[in-house]
Amino acid sequence: MSTALPEWFYPGPPGGWTADMLDHLPPGAPRHVELIDGSLIMMSPQTAFHLYTIRLLENALKPPARLAVVREMTITLGLRQRPEPDILVVEKSAIGPKTTSFRPEDVHLVAEVVSEESEERDRSTKPIKYSDAGIRHFWRVEQEDGLPVVYTFELEPAVRAYVPTGIHRKQLRTYVGFDVDIDLGLEWPPG
Repeated sequence: MSTALPEWFYPGPPGGWTADMLDHLPPGAPRHVELIDGSLIMMSPQTAFHLYTIRLLENALKPPARLAVVREMTITLGLRQRPEPDILVVEKSAIGPKTTSFRPEDVHLVAEVVSEESEERDRSTKPIKYSDAGIRHFWRVEQEDGLPVVYTFELEPAVRAYVPTGIHRKQLRTYVGFDVDIDLGLEWPPG
């Protein structure tokens, strides 16, 4: 017995998918899809660590009034590049009722919580794309003994590459145009 694959599962158009096509995927397509080098990347089911770390960062970040914290929305970096970071700090002026993606110039900070299936993208591919686009701050969050460890980076504009600014265990204290002070403790089970 063969089961037909959904329409969205078949190969994309000649030349690959483009950023604007992401808003017009057919019904039944997964909710969280990102575009890397013209290829659609389906997100695997997330772990509890991933979920609670995203929630922790989303609730604990307190940017100034002109900025807002959003989660799991895409950034249009080019014709065939539309990654979906876990956390973004963006200009409030870029948010509207129909916003589905942000321009890199409206993004102040991106954070990626590394999952087993996304290690290569989160550690190598996406940081290069974010820095090439001029996004000033990047955080990579890894799991160590069930707790988040945050690796912080800032863009060195002369070479458009990220330089490390710290490794944070237990407490994330840094400055990204505003002060950040976040207790990185997660209780298991959360509650």
